[in-house]
Amino acid sequence: MKYPKIPLAQTVIQLCKAKTIKHIVISPGSRNAPLTIGFSNDPYFKCYSIVDERCAAFFALGIAQQIEAPVLVACTSGSALLNYYPAVAEAFYSEIPLIVLSADRPKHLQNIGDGQTINQKNVFENHILHSANLKLDLKDELNIPVTEDIPIFKNIEDKLERFLGLQKDIQKHNEKELNDAINKAVLKKGPVHINVPFDEPLYDMVDTLSVAPKSIPIELEAPKMDSYILEQCLNAWRKSKRKMILIGEYTPNKIEQKWLNMLAKDESLIVLTETTSNIDHGSFIQSIDKLIAPLQKEDFIKLQPEILITFGGMLVSKKIKAFLREYQPKEHWHISETRAYDTFFCLTQHIKETPNYFFSEFLPKAKHVKSSYKNYWMAMKLERAKKHFNYTENLPFSDFKVFDTLFKSMPNDSILQVGNSSAIRYAQLFDIHRSIEVFCNRGTSGIDGSTSTAIGCAVANKRPTTFITGDLSFFYDSNALWNNYIPDSFRIIVINNGGGGIFRILPGHKNTANFDTYFETKHKLTAQHLAEMYNFKYKKVSSQNELTNALNLFFKESKRPAILEINTSDQKNDEILLDYFKYLK
Repeated sequence: MKYPKIPLAQTVIQLCKAKTIKHIVISPGSRNAPLTIGFSNDPYFKCYSIVDERCAAFFALGIAQQIEAPVLVACTSGSALLNYYPAVAEAFYSEIPLIVLSADRPKHLQNIGDGQTINQKNVFENHILHSANLKLDLKDELNIPVTEDIPIFKNIEDKLERFLGLQKDIQKHNEKELNDAINKAVLKKGPVHINVPFDEPLYDMVDTLSVAPKSIPIELEAPKMDSYILEQCLNAWRKSKRKMILIGEYTPNKIEQKWLNMLAKDESLIVLTETTSNIDHGSFIQSIDKLIAPLQKEDFIKLQPEILITFGGMLVSKKIKAFLREYQPKEHWHISETRAYDTFFCLTQHIKETPNYFFSEFLPKAKHVKSSYKNYWMAMKLERAKKHFNYTENLPFSDFKVFDTLFKSMPNDSILQVGNSSAIRYAQLFDIHRSIEVFCNRGTSGIDGSTSTAIGCAVANKRPTTFITGDLSFFYDSNALWNNYIPDSFRIIVINNGGGGIFRILPGHKNTANFDTYFETKHKLTAQHLAEMYNFKYKKVSSQNELTNALNLFFKESKRPAILEINTSDQKNDEILLDYFKYLK
């Protein structure tokens, strides 16, 4: 097997292998050639070549999201590294282990006007768990070969001894930094940056390794619930007749069913979930906005919990945030091993355990109290469901009707990736079959990289994957389709309403040249030519009948991935959505 000649590159690659990092996403470049040579020549690694660094990083994020393990992205020096930043920020806030490996020029070539050179050290410092700045091998910089058969001449003996000592210190430093970075990505669940300087020659290869770096194992602490905190929580729980659990973005199948069943039996508790929570139970309330939107002040007072428990990632619903900020609970406990955001400005307890472990310690000891809280809101849930059905029954063709149709047509036991802005907000209003796992980049809630993430997900998870997105998000990330690894089962649904439709439901002066240009961003683009260029099957529809007929075939097996573009640009989408919330009242 061939290896890069540079010992530093060998050290990086061998430690990645020792720590079972298999997926390597490489963007072509020259300065990262030693890394590319090492990873691509070792059959242990699964390597991908993605030209656009922003797409590459989100593609890697999609894989990491599914395998729940670190994925590595490697790029050349210069601005290539900066294109990773949106995905790094997303990984930071979504707690996804992403390892960024950037090749760099050596110190003596920095800040002298050399090409493709920027200040790469600590470039992600505000959105990273660890920045490892490795050191150049002295033997490369001084061009002195270090082998066991070096002839030690009397007059340079001291210099060589000092040189060998410094090289050992550098190797030790690099191994420690690599171990710390990779271990932290796994343990703390987030992105790390490893900056690796290389000097030329970059492309030399050897048949044997010259280094054997030591892998430092991750030290895991056994979970242990603080007995004092547990007793405090239990005492408060026993006294409360109105409790609420609110679940944000969450990995599917992580909460044991027995704990969900126990929660469902408590008549003083309501559990609110979102589409991205991936937790479903008949006694939970899925569509938060549907429940909250019609409420008046007296209803909000009835809904106000005494105790709020939250876990999971970022919330989509602005309505639940507004409600709980104004009608704050007496106690707010957030369960997370890593961090706790004071989203509602009333956080009282950060329980640094997994929800599963907390429930295993808490629920068997928690006593139920008599309360009408749950029954009242479950009755309200049924009432909302009837109104929702009546409203959607005779809707004209529109974004709202399209989402209603799509979620009734989605194949069971599949993956659904949803774009940000309007798409994920519409998704919150509809029931999605419990066998469908739902994901969305809600860490930063940006439209950049949604398509690339969905493709990475489809590559990592062998189940059929569908990506539903708005037009601006799709066109913004169109380089995502420049990818040779897209499965034939991958499906993209683009809802093209001719601009940023979400701005029409936000406050602002609509139907002006200024609004159309700088907010809604009207356009007449279509996905057809992109589909042709990247060898996707393509179908465009502009009516309900066309959509229904297209969906009969769209999810069937094919020899190419497919794009379905749904044109709703002539419809009054904003009015139909706003009328929906009025109708619920």
